[in-house]
Amino acid sequence: MGNFPGGSAWAMAKDIAEGVLLPTERSFIRLQPPEMEQLAFEIDRALRDVRGNQPSLEDQAALQQRNRKIMRLNQGLSMLRAAQAKRRPAPTPPPGGPARG
Repeated sequence: MGNFPGGSAWAMAKDIAEGVLLPTERSFIRLQPPEMEQLAFEIDRALRDVRGNQPSLEDQAALQQRNRKIMRLNQGLSMLRAAQAKRRPAPTPPPGGPARG
């Protein structure tokens, strides 16, 4: 499963957090559904790691960097979820048409 830019889902999540990779809808075209789930897991894990690292309130530069990472990861996860939703097949209506009451 070498479809991840950077080699693995963890590396891709790290690149998104650092701003090296700016995910777009096209970033996820080559990924299969299991790979997308793996990437979502790694982005969630990266978010927990970044949120767990609380810099001093006096260190404004570190706070801004942390907030930028959180923002990038949240946006990447949002785009990933949207790409997953587009790939899901539309639900089929029940046989016999809609129920009327």
